[in-house]
Amino acid sequence: MGLLNSDGFLRFLPALLLVLSRIFGLCVGTELSSVTCGSVVKLLNVKHNVRLHSHDVRYGSGSGQQSVTGVSVVEDSNSYWSVRGTSDTSCHRGTPVRCGQMIRLTHVNTGRNLHSHYFTSPLSSNQEVSAFGEEGEGDHLDEWAVQCGGSVWKREEAVRFRHKATDALLSVTGEQYGRPIHGQTEVHAMSSPTQHSLWKVMEGVFIKPSEGAAGSRDYSHTHTEF
Repeated sequence: MGLLNSDGFLRFLPALLLVLSRIFGLCVGTELSSVTCGSVVKLLNVKHNVRLHSHDVRYGSGSGQQSVTGVSVVEDSNSYWSVRGTSDTSCHRGTPVRCGQMIRLTHVNTGRNLHSHYFTSPLSSNQEVSAFGEEGEGDHLDEWAVQCGGSVWKREEAVRFRHKATDALLSVTGEQYGRPIHGQTEVHAMSSPTQHSLWKVMEGVFIKPSEGAAGSRDYSHTHTEF
């Protein structure tokens, strides 16, 4: 069981949030410009126009862990990732993610974290990227630094994700799988920054902070785009 119990839950999330906003006063707006901790997002590889994706299908070689791919389909709920902190770096719900900050990206439907290691990827022979752990808990190989140009990760900005342990960048170079995941694109990690390693936030549920009556932060507000 993943972080969300139903594979189809996210399809109904916009309507659910609208109902909750009316009942509990949650804020659903359009003004949030940065990516925040606790947000659930889809990430698009800018060069190849595929979204970062995973599913309960394991690699037949290398680590044998859950595979991570790129897909061109926009509506697939298996392309949602939760932005979380690490064991050493807190990521308080609703706070903007800083450029250079270490994060974990947890696959919503399976609860496994974006992960890399020195296994060889099956198609391009680059560094394998997988999904690892249970219920959002994995190890230090799940940690990625957000590389961006300013002080915080802007939603409209193309960014890179550098793997902390191996110093490699999350990348796509276009190789496609056959069965059982025909047409999906290999995602791997490479040492050099190129156009293949640029990613941009697309659809998602964005958590934003608001000031409470006494000036304290309330991180329960959301902004949704699908």
